[in-house]
Amino acid sequence: MHLISDATGETLNTVARAAMAYYADYQPVEHIYALVRTPKQLARALIEIENQPGVVLFTLIDTDLRSQLEKRCAELAIPCISILDPVIASLAQYLNAQSRPQLAGQHALNAEYFRRIDALNFTMIHDDGQHTNDLDQADVILTGISRSSKTPTSIYLANRGIKTANIPIVPNIPAPKELETVTRPLIVGLIASAERIAQIRKHRLLAMNEHGETDYVDQDAIAAELSHMRKLCTRHNWPIIDVTRRSIEETAAAVINLMRERNETKGSET
Repeated sequence: MHLISDATGETLNTVARAAMAYYADYQPVEHIYALVRTPKQLARALIEIENQPGVVLFTLIDTDLRSQLEKRCAELAIPCISILDPVIASLAQYLNAQSRPQLAGQHALNAEYFRRIDALNFTMIHDDGQHTNDLDQADVILTGISRSSKTPTSIYLANRGIKTANIPIVPNIPAPKELETVTRPLIVGLIASAERIAQIRKHRLLAMNEHGETDYVDQDAIAAELSHMRKLCTRHNWPIIDVTRRSIEETAAAVINLMRERNETKGSET
């Protein structure tokens, strides 16, 4: 697959991987060409396409570059797809307006961009139970036992502009008192099966060259940790998400849905 973009190529990468998920028996070989904005840059991509034919996906605003790419792909009998065209055409019809393309417009340094950067800074500072004195500034607090995907989910949410803190629940150590007194953030408990947690923890220890058997990887001990975690969430009426078979993206989507439901409930009450 050849992915050609006049910007960062993030949109193309996301679409390509989503599409290839439907063909799990095949392993894609991706050739990525980002920031293609001149004929010379496009020429280099065309040489590789000719040498290693494959489906071409692109997002190009420049009409001359686009025409050149489509013409050469037609000559080579290679599929060449502008992935945004159907969406842009539908929007134009619905809005009864002509599009005004802006190069890398989705990456503009606007208020939304700086909101995401602010969220990332907050999330990194408040990772793994750090700086609990200002937890009430968070939008979301994720809590759970060790290796329940708290940090990666927090970072993913931060990339969506959501200030996220995460608090580990550690055996025989009380949770920070601030966790029980905050009122603004949505608090969500993350759990997984004891088997899954044990597997992840064992891999973690191996990566650290630790080979001893401890309660940290014992499934019975982990089951007790999870039981305590569930009781804590039930006592405070915190929603729980089981991440055993969820990707980070799916877990984050579930958190965002909980945020929306909470906001809708608050709105109806007022």
